Amino acid sequence: MFARLGAVVVHNPWKVIGLWVLLAVAVVATAPELKSTTDQSAFLPSHYESIQAMHLQQEAFPDSSAPAAIIVFARKDGAALTDADAASVLSVAADLRGAQINDVTAIQPMPPSQNRLIQIIAVQMTKVTNPNDTTRGDAVKALRAELKQRIADTELKAGITGEAAQVLDQLESGEKGMTIIGIATIVLILVLLLVIFRSPVIAVLPIVVIGTISSMVGGLIAVVAKAFDLQIDASINAILVVVLFGVGTDYILFLMFRYRERLRAGEDSKTAMISAVTRVGEAITSAAGAVIIAFLALVLSTLGMFRALGPALAIAVAIALVAGLTLVPAVVSLIGTKVFWPSTAWRTEPKGARFTAVGNALGRRPGAFAVVSGGVLVVFGVFALGFHPTFDLSSGSTSEASESVVYSKELVKGMPAGTTQPSDVLLRSGGGELTVDQLTAYRGALAAVPGVGQVAEPKLSADRTIADYVVTLADIPESDAALDTVQGPLRETAHSAAPAGATVAVGGLTSVFVDFQDAMARDYSIVFPVAALLIMIVLGLLLRSLVAPWYLMASVFLGFAATLGAAVLVFQHCRGESGLIFTLPVIMYLFVVALGTDYNILMVARLREEAREGNEPKQAAALALRHTGPTIAAAGVILAGTFASMMLAGNNVLAQMGFAISAGIAIAAFVMAMFFTPALTAIIGHTAWWPGHGDRKPDDSGPNQPRRGTMTTPPVAEEARAAAVES
Repeated sequence: MFARLGAVVVHNPWKVIGLWVLLAVAVVATAPELKSTTDQSAFLPSHYESIQAMHLQQEAFPDSSAPAAIIVFARKDGAALTDADAASVLSVAADLRGAQINDVTAIQPMPPSQNRLIQIIAVQMTKVTNPNDTTRGDAVKALRAELKQRIADTELKAGITGEAAQVLDQLESGEKGMTIIGIATIVLILVLLLVIFRSPVIAVLPIVVIGTISSMVGGLIAVVAKAFDLQIDASINAILVVVLFGVGTDYILFLMFRYRERLRAGEDSKTAMISAVTRVGEAITSAAGAVIIAFLALVLSTLGMFRALGPALAIAVAIALVAGLTLVPAVVSLIGTKVFWPSTAWRTEPKGARFTAVGNALGRRPGAFAVVSGGVLVVFGVFALGFHPTFDLSSGSTSEASESVVYSKELVKGMPAGTTQPSDVLLRSGGGELTVDQLTAYRGALAAVPGVGQVAEPKLSADRTIADYVVTLADIPESDAALDTVQGPLRETAHSAAPAGATVAVGGLTSVFVDFQDAMARDYSIVFPVAALLIMIVLGLLLRSLVAPWYLMASVFLGFAATLGAAVLVFQHCRGESGLIFTLPVIMYLFVVALGTDYNILMVARLREEAREGNEPKQAAALALRHTGPTIAAAGVILAGTFASMMLAGNNVLAQMGFAISAGIAIAAFVMAMFFTPALTAIIGHTAWWPGHGDRKPDDSGPNQPRRGTMTTPPVAEEARAAAVES
């Protein structure tokens, strides 16, 4: 099949390129706008308590909402606010009202805090339902500009925090991060490909090809998101850029290494490209299939953010695969060997002394290599037991120097930390109006809960059957302490202290994160096993074996544990952070398992090819490492480097994600695929291919008769024999 595909593409390059251009134009012209959201509640299903509370609040109080922004005032010298300072705050509030800023509906100054270290102004804004609506962000920008002028000649400092300000700072940080990630990714790919191939043509090839199809990918994702009503998380763009360029470059790299190898075997440029597609097509397709399956397993997630992330990334990988097997061969078939210009190194086979020596050593002592490489995975994996999730996305998604983060820290000097995102307890009577005694007693019960800072007077619905208690927690809403308060004593008290027959729902951001924890635990138990099972099926079909998929997946799971352990070691132990972002294990699992399987498939496919040439298992492992080691090393460096560029974005969420995925890819390439997998395959021997005996020659109907020879057979001669067998 792949030989036929390669021949069609190479002999009709202009038609293939023209078809790609037409498809890209059609998709971009007809696709809807790709929308994203930062509203975490949009990702949870309706049966969770936090979502029920939100719906009840919208039903009973459609026109009410918590302050969209909070202006925090403090003295520049850190001293307590004087009466004159408090008067200045009131004057600023009056001036801001007079400025009549668009979409600011109310400005309400509050008294100084009890310790007089801070004073706040609560700001109400127009409600927004469209995640792409920038009205609140524009209002925050205007408020900040006015505020700066009003306090210029005072002893006060002031800044804006709260939901609207945090979202604005997250978006601005995200845009800045996207720019940095995009530039770093492209520069890294250019530099590494220049070093590997010494050709500016090959270095530019992935940038041009992937850049061309990226708009098409975005359009297809938008079509799917609209068709299935998927909520796209705002952070997906950063991941999408890296996946598309990283994975796409990997597939192009696999193809170009084989193309160069066939040229060195004496084939002309068109025949060499057909051979490259023929030989590497199955491995690339199987590898991409494993990645796509792993991503699509996310549709089983409870969380909407993952249900949307999976198909989006699967589309990106699928398009990168098809482009790698059609568009790239078409372009290269037109350029020919000039694709390597000005280098002439493609003409001669390098000695490859380093990989030859390592391959020979592995062939002689596979047990030692298996123990050492497996030991490295286990040592890092032990640290994974200390993993602790954190839900602090608002500060983690922005720079520590951003105004919303700085003044949220100022706020807690004088008020409960939960002021920026208070919780809501919705009480609904079992029938009839709620009485004053019931409302007072219930408020007292809530105020007595450990971890609660204050409880406001309840707001009543028009028929007095629903009461909304705004509960300000003593801790930061995303902190472990706040989650423990809501999950435990607050919800327990809210339900147990309710009047007879009444129903209760605890809502707010902290409650949403509590439900996220429950949803994540459910997803771990379903998504992980399903993805692993489906990848094993792909491996079994590729290798025609029931044995190899088991130890290959075992090695991948060890790689996952080692990756999580490395992230825990760096961020929790070395940097002293409270935990890792709660979504990291799922995202890391999918990337490490899927992309780690990529490299395993590439190595095992070459192992099988060498075994079919008549080499003993140990010889096959040595030769596979010698020939495929440079490809995996180059691909691993490029892909790990592109994900590592996320660490430059300037926020902790992307830094943790970038480090974990890049470390996982490095472990998958340089420990697992390069040493652990070939060493295990050499130890297991012919049994690894049972019952399909994929290590037999294609025309060998009897038991495999290995050729006994040295492990240093010139590769050109080996390829000539392989070509003869195929013909």
